[in-house]
Amino acid sequence: MKQYVCTACGYVYNPEAGDPDSGIAPGTAFEDIPDDWVCPVCGVSKEDFELA
Repeated sequence: MKQYVCTACGYVYNPEAGDPDSGIAPGTAFEDIPDDWVCPVCGVSKEDFELA
């Protein structure tokens, strides 16, 4: 699975880990995350992530 990085703070979304604190289960591909999800570190939108 592809990892994506936040262009604002450098947080890397790892699909194997997901983002359980935001309700994103481990194994969830970045493409399958809801559009209203935000970076758990800095709060920018999903649009501000790019392929790592």
